[in-house]
Amino acid sequence: MWRIIPLAIIQSLLLCGGQVFLKFAMMRMRPFAWSWTFWGDLLTNWPFAACGACFGVASLLWMYIVKVFPFSTSYPVVSLSYVFGMFAAVIFFHEEVSALKWVGVTLIIIGCILIAK
Repeated sequence: MWRIIPLAIIQSLLLCGGQVFLKFAMMRMRPFAWSWTFWGDLLTNWPFAACGACFGVASLLWMYIVKVFPFSTSYPVVSLSYVFGMFAAVIFFHEEVSALKWVGVTLIIIGCILIAK
């Protein structure tokens, strides 16, 4: 079952990357509006396109993972995206993360290891 770990890491990194690009895209946007200007700006926003690309590739990899591995193993291991999300919050958005949240991230990693065994 250890074969799933590298695939889950790649898939989780792609999911996290998609969320990071989405956040960057939304930071560049004006307030939400049902207007042609808003939607035109969104569709010409390169971080938004990168977000879609990350989610698309992550979805293709996810299809392979659920086809090859038991769902009871593959679905929980994708929670690694939360771990990468925490690091992304610190690195890209300069957020402060409490010690308690790092404990939670550590528990997620331990849980993934136990599930993959």
